[in-house]
Amino acid sequence: MKHDVLNASMEPKHQKHAALARPDLGEFGRHELGILGAPCGVIKDLAARLLPLLTPALRVAYIDADHAAGDEAADGGAGGADAILQAGAAAELTDKIHFRRLDLRRGMDKFIQPQWLNEQSLVLVNGNHFRARQQVVIIDPRKPLDKKLDRLTDVRLVLLSEGQTELPAVLRNHLPNAAEVPVLPLADTDAIAAWAQQWLREQQPPLRGLVLTGGRSQRMQQDKSRLRYHQREQREHAAALLAPLCQDVLISCRPDQAADVPAGLTALPDQFLDLGPMSGLLTAFRHDPNAAWLVVACDLPFLTEATLRHLVQHRHAGRVATAFQSPDNEFPEPLITIWEPRSYPVLLQFLALGYSCPRKALINSDIELLPAPAPQELRNVNTPAERAAAQQELGIR
Repeated sequence: MKHDVLNASMEPKHQKHAALARPDLGEFGRHELGILGAPCGVIKDLAARLLPLLTPALRVAYIDADHAAGDEAADGGAGGADAILQAGAAAELTDKIHFRRLDLRRGMDKFIQPQWLNEQSLVLVNGNHFRARQQVVIIDPRKPLDKKLDRLTDVRLVLLSEGQTELPAVLRNHLPNAAEVPVLPLADTDAIAAWAQQWLREQQPPLRGLVLTGGRSQRMQQDKSRLRYHQREQREHAAALLAPLCQDVLISCRPDQAADVPAGLTALPDQFLDLGPMSGLLTAFRHDPNAAWLVVACDLPFLTEATLRHLVQHRHAGRVATAFQSPDNEFPEPLITIWEPRSYPVLLQFLALGYSCPRKALINSDIELLPAPAPQELRNVNTPAERAAAQQELGIR
């Protein structure tokens, strides 16, 4: 049986642009909720009540508009812009000591918004002003819904303001699944926050496995992925460890290695070349930007499924990645890590700045860092001497 090879670079003839898989983003971010159906002050108050309950575990952004500033600008005023922007600056970055404020003259669009908000686990949007892919509807007689039905494309929650006891007929008729949408009191902040946290858990991206085998193995002087510590090649052993935890497992390799990947394993040849482990990571995200990738290097003969299962059980999908802390220092181990879809643009940004080190991306990002349950399993084997020592410890003759 011939092994499979995945190569996203194969394109139809005469295609002008590469057929790239695109991240599944909303208007502002991957996970967003547009809140509408009540006056803007009520929506902002709800966001303010929810934030203390959500932000201990999540990064949350709030999107709104400023009526007063817009009206002032329309009348020829400054529209809230300070003297620097009025003088013609395109942007002003102000260090407020406890936070930074960036004012831009550039308008928001579907390309720049995800860049600004990529590090957010959840984006709450004032749906009176902006559209969002999913919606939370507040039933409030001051804001009838009949003129906003076109914005109700995927309602996930209904909130009843004081005095309201049921969904209005216009909403019941509009929603095909009205009976299935949960309904909560607007005043019950704890219940709404619990619903939001559960909803995010249900949106958790699927987990795929990736075994990194594309290195040159210069210190070992032979291909590390083909060494045998457990009666089969390391690439096969690592794939077997990942298989129970992931929906599938791919073998990251150089293009010249693809033909030698054993039958039954699927090769994913690098499309970002000569970047070390970054090549495999970026190629995986190009192949599927909407999955999380559980990445394992091929030179970890002591690694067990139990340690990988611990990583998966403590996964924080709301962060850029979940990684183990190195047993040698305080830094994360980048090659036994769950990389969430949000890490794709982060890795590309580091590459654009001239850095190809995944660890540097982890150190400077919002990650979940875990102590390893068995630190000795994180040990790499890179040289013939280390290999001989490992074989002795593992009882291999």
